[in-house]
Amino acid sequence: MTTAAAATEPCGRQERLRPFGYVARPGTDVRERLVPPFARPSTRVWELLGAGPARAYRVAKVMDWLGPVLVAVLAGAIRFRHLGRPRGLVFDETYYAKDAWSLLRLGYESTWPDRKVADPQILAHPQAVQLSDTGAFVAHPPAGKWVIGLGEWMFGLDPFGWRFMTAALGTLSVLMLCRTGRRLFRSTLLGCLAGGLMAVDGLHLVMSRTALLDLVVMFFVLAAFGCLLIDRDRARGRLAAALPTGADGRARPDAHTGDRAGTGVRPWRIAAGLFLGLAASAKWNGLYVLAFFVVLTVLWDVGARRVAGARRPWRAVLRKELGRCVLSLVPVAAVTYLATWAGWFLSDDGYGRHWADGRGGTWSWIPAPLRSLWHYEDAVYQFNVGLHTPHTYQSNPWSWLVLGRPVLFHYQSPKAGHDGCHTAAGCSQTVLALGTPLLWWTACCALAYLLYRWALRRDWRAGAVLCAVAAGYLPWFLYQDRTIFSFYAVVFVPYLCLAVTMLLGALAGPPGATGRRRAAGATAAGVLVVLVVGNFLCFLPLYTGQTIPYADWLARMWLDTWI
Repeated sequence: MTTAAAATEPCGRQERLRPFGYVARPGTDVRERLVPPFARPSTRVWELLGAGPARAYRVAKVMDWLGPVLVAVLAGAIRFRHLGRPRGLVFDETYYAKDAWSLLRLGYESTWPDRKVADPQILAHPQAVQLSDTGAFVAHPPAGKWVIGLGEWMFGLDPFGWRFMTAALGTLSVLMLCRTGRRLFRSTLLGCLAGGLMAVDGLHLVMSRTALLDLVVMFFVLAAFGCLLIDRDRARGRLAAALPTGADGRARPDAHTGDRAGTGVRPWRIAAGLFLGLAASAKWNGLYVLAFFVVLTVLWDVGARRVAGARRPWRAVLRKELGRCVLSLVPVAAVTYLATWAGWFLSDDGYGRHWADGRGGTWSWIPAPLRSLWHYEDAVYQFNVGLHTPHTYQSNPWSWLVLGRPVLFHYQSPKAGHDGCHTAAGCSQTVLALGTPLLWWTACCALAYLLYRWALRRDWRAGAVLCAVAAGYLPWFLYQDRTIFSFYAVVFVPYLCLAVTMLLGALAGPPGATGRRRAAGATAAGVLVVLVVGNFLCFLPLYTGQTIPYADWLARMWLDTWI
């Protein structure tokens, strides 16, 4: 079947391949195929409350933003409540809280005094900390620590201060996921559902309440993903506008336009490059995401050219888009990465800062500071790939999706009469980096469904979500002998929530299904969501360091490997 015939066929193959849960009906107009419209807001609830049709529509439109904001407020309330507890360093905060304070004071990471950062006198008088001028060798770039340091700059060297920015980014990421899901699925309801699922994910909550780098990486990667989605719509919209229009007012595929039309300046793709540079500047696994996303956006451009009628879509993209795509992402990310090292470049005592001074050789034409940084980064790479020190809570990435081995960030055993414990047998107080079990196990099924949708039904939304999951997950299989932890998976948590949302949309039934089918599907989807929320509330004490009886803690250890 030709492209033109497929575009004008109202009830043929295009209708049969309608994605389940897609709230906007596929149109026969090529412009609508390039940029499907958002679903018309439902006004039924507001009309039942007494609003007229026009007012009900305006209220429903407001919910496009108000709904995501309300979900984010709920997420923020959970993340900021008792944020300063525990009153001490949690897991690898012992590195990043200190490095962030050094960056604020010196512009580079320095060696820390022997006294612990959680010493009450230091917490009371953080300005009195005597930092050494000697630069310290650190395993990760500085961007994430600058983010943590912003909270310390506002609130001081205090648990609330060094956790403030991760809690803020965790809350904002819920808002971003709501809007990203809305654009991906063309439905505010499904977007808010995706954000709501992430709001009640235990791993995302724990990482939002802990000053580690992985939540920062997750935030910047999600921002880049959202920017690329907007860029996709804008670029396809320009192609649609350039297509010729028939006598019936509908746009038609056109080989000339599809092969030769340009999409102009694409600022959202440049913004994506900036965010991907910041992700890599927080932790190097952001570089893998950059590579995956370059391939993703090129494939999107090829698909757009094909729908627009291009005879040779790959050739058209190679000629018109590939160069600008790479330039929009890779160089922008590289410049951003270097910019985050500004404090180190401006210092004299940063670790290895003057290594290349006075050295000749083949690469002497490159400025000495850049060569010094390259030497430093090479040493960091060798350290990271050679890290094989056994750890009690390390895990293989094969076990991450099924929550085989969560990481215990904090544990105390208060006795009866101490720290809120009122049980003679004693109590437990934990911070456990564990995803909400029912959500993650449902996500395993959802990923299988998305593989089917992408491989056999060519659903681009499934492909986009799978690409993002793969970018955050698959690279860790290259380092299975290295000491790695399951909480690294927080980088792809947003896309697990999008996958579950897409599965729930399919469960609720396609728009053309009978009322009985839709009611049964919506009920089943609602029951699953309620079970996930209930599971989260059950495990909430384990995520936030609440004091609970030891027996209650043990009852929540569903798998032996969680202990």
